[in-house]
Amino acid sequence: MRGPTNYQTKNLLSALSDNRIPFWRRIAKDISKSARRISSVNVYKIEKFAREGETIVVPGKVLSVGTLSKKVDVAALNFSEEARRKIEAAKGKTMTIHQLLETNPEAKKVRILG
Repeated sequence: MRGPTNYQTKNLLSALSDNRIPFWRRIAKDISKSARRISSVNVYKIEKFAREGETIVVPGKVLSVGTLSKKVDVAALNFSEEARRKIEAAKGKTMTIHQLLETNPEAKKVRILG
């Protein structure tokens, strides 16, 4: 397996793989998949499965189909511009997975979606 060629993704994988927390190792496993197998999640799935005030990790891209009425913080590899606007309009926060790793290294109250 060759792994990702993107420099930032390689650095993220390195940081996640060195972590002793099983949650972050699971995220590293999902991110290291081939580009065709990386997940994408639409906003309507976040609306359907996330709880108010929760933090969601998407080991892939967040797309804009649907609406969001809950305040949900979302960390992902990438966001479409419209998805980012919808999350922030619902008073949620968007961030990279690396930012979440730095602010919440123990992965408390975080769920994977995707």
